[in-house]
Amino acid sequence: MKQVLSILLLLASCVQALAGCGKEEAGAGSAAGDRPDKGETVNSPDIYQENTDGYRSFRIPAIIATQEGTLLAFAEGRKYSGSDSGDIDLVVRRSEDGGQTWSALSVIWDDGGNTCGNPAPVVDPATGRIHLLSTWNHGDDTIGMINQGTSNDTRRVFHLFSDDDGLTWSKPEEITSQAKNEEWGWYATGPCHGIAISAGKYQGRLVIPCDCIEIGAGRKQYSFVIWSDDHGKTWEYGETLVNGNECTVAETSDGRLVLNMRNPGTFRMLACSEDGGQTWSKSEENRDLIDPVCQGSMLNALVDGEHMLYFSNAASSTRDHMTVKKSSDNGKNWDSGILIYDGPSAYSDIVELNEHEIAILYENGVQNPYQKISFKIIKK
Repeated sequence: MKQVLSILLLLASCVQALAGCGKEEAGAGSAAGDRPDKGETVNSPDIYQENTDGYRSFRIPAIIATQEGTLLAFAEGRKYSGSDSGDIDLVVRRSEDGGQTWSALSVIWDDGGNTCGNPAPVVDPATGRIHLLSTWNHGDDTIGMINQGTSNDTRRVFHLFSDDDGLTWSKPEEITSQAKNEEWGWYATGPCHGIAISAGKYQGRLVIPCDCIEIGAGRKQYSFVIWSDDHGKTWEYGETLVNGNECTVAETSDGRLVLNMRNPGTFRMLACSEDGGQTWSKSEENRDLIDPVCQGSMLNALVDGEHMLYFSNAASSTRDHMTVKKSSDNGKNWDSGILIYDGPSAYSDIVELNEHEIAILYENGVQNPYQKISFKIIKK
């Protein structure tokens, strides 16, 4: 009898083991289509708040509208601190009602204790595919170590995509060799939305604003773009603009690209490209755009049939007074803008909702700019 019981127990354990075969448990390095959402749905305006959903803080917002009209609000989920390095995941919330309510947080990319971030999304108008460019580094490496060449690894560039309106995502594919020069250390995609060129010789080209810093003593920093002419299969990078940092790109009314750059100075620097981002004019300071040496976002849209550029940033000498300004002459002159929030604020991104409205996703708080990420609709 004991022998029969032993045989039965053995058979049961074998069946259980076979049932588990082929099931891959999501873990470090996986993309988040196979993981359940975290937390609960939220209502606007505050999309991400510190000390929620298992994260100490959320930073680096980016937002796009899909071809279905769904809004995707991306961010970095910083697990244990507000630091730019360490255990950082790439996360997203979705809204199917124009930004009134948002889904539970979904983790797109979690690589254990390493850093996955700098979301730069773009929708391919030809296919509807949502492309997401991002960066990775070893969790123990800081920006200083990477630029000194003393880090465990370097800053790497990755491409992910979604074909189901942002519900699930591909596994990250490394494109560092295509998008980065070996002499560069730190590297950032965006962080903000990219664009698809809408007309002309380069129509359909996917363009992502980027920045980098050289390795070693006397290192310089640069702004530039990467692009794909084959729907995200391969990527190239173009001419760099010295002293540029985090940047944002948009189309002008005459088919050029304009690059709007953070830099060490008090005002934003702008440059234009006539060849889809491969080369740029000399960058020039624009005194309408005061900046506290921080990220900003730019958007081109039509208003009553007229081309308009919008720009969001903390329009101050310090990180506060989040403002959206507009230009009707391709970025030469800008109005005084609409004040979104007069308190501490920092990174932001803007998106077109419809023919009458745009929206902003921005970092803000009371004690500091990094307590929450909020969403607000603005009339054009």
